[in-house]
Amino acid sequence: MAKDDVGQRVDQLFDAGYRCAESVLLIVAEKKKITSDLIPRLGTGFCAGISRTCGTCGAVTGAVMAINLFYGRNDPSLPLPDSYPPIQRFIKGFEEKFGSTNCLQLIDCDLGTEEGRQKFLDAGVVETCKDFTAEATRMALTIIDEKK
Repeated sequence: MAKDDVGQRVDQLFDAGYRCAESVLLIVAEKKKITSDLIPRLGTGFCAGISRTCGTCGAVTGAVMAINLFYGRNDPSLPLPDSYPPIQRFIKGFEEKFGSTNCLQLIDCDLGTEEGRQKFLDAGVVETCKDFTAEATRMALTIIDEKK
């Protein structure tokens, strides 16, 4: 099956050395014409299940950051919960599609260990992560496009 433009861009970014959270953030920013020296830098520590701690999937955290580029706030007098419904929709959709938002549960590799990183490489799990990244990006873009 041919990959769409998001899937192709994920492949390009991963081939260049970027990973999940960075890639979601970069692609959304590119598609929405946002430039900042902070992108993808903000996403780096969220890759690999929050810096190899078996935490939340980096594609998920990247999407949350990307969605908040549009739904987040810069003014503390604005209501905080305004960003919650779109993030909740994203999380629910990702969980429904993949069964979890947790990196370890999704890929069955503890990236905090040498054995887990080797399993990740040997089993080609990077392709699975690319799928999560592409779908998280598509989902984030859909939610962003719903903003009025």
